[in-house]
Amino acid sequence: MADTTATNGANAGAAEDSTPSLNALAQYAKDISFENPNAPRSLTPQQNGPQISIQVNVNAKQLAETDFEVDLSLEGNAKIGSEVLFAFDLTYAGVFRVRNIPPEQLHAVIMIECPRLLFPFARQIVAEAVRNGGFPPLYIDPIDFVGLYNQRQAEMQQGAGVAQPAN
Repeated sequence: MADTTATNGANAGAAEDSTPSLNALAQYAKDISFENPNAPRSLTPQQNGPQISIQVNVNAKQLAETDFEVDLSLEGNAKIGSEVLFAFDLTYAGVFRVRNIPPEQLHAVIMIECPRLLFPFARQIVAEAVRNGGFPPLYIDPIDFVGLYNQRQAEMQQGAGVAQPAN
């Protein structure tokens, strides 16, 4: 019986080795900046709500055969008219191990699933930085990383399709 269990355990291990997996090995803030350039004037009650602008960017680089560092960058500000109430810039990163993902799906997994896992942590860091700056916390709406990925892919295809002038 012990031999059968060991054999079954070995077979289960082999089956698990071919199972696609995505593991977060580390997460960290690479760069964070918060500015409150017009304090304390900007902290007084305002009659109108601010215009909030947020930009999102995702970058990745391969560290080893199965390991990738993914950076999620969130940059934004709040303005009333031309006056900046606050501005922030956060690059939150993670190291991910990706195994047994088909090569044609690997880029999408890295650029969609990894930032999706990082986002809640980055969102909380931004909310706390804004709150610590004297404002109500800014909870960024969920980001559609699939839509962002598809948009970037379309932009790259359009850029590749544009004819370059001959020299």
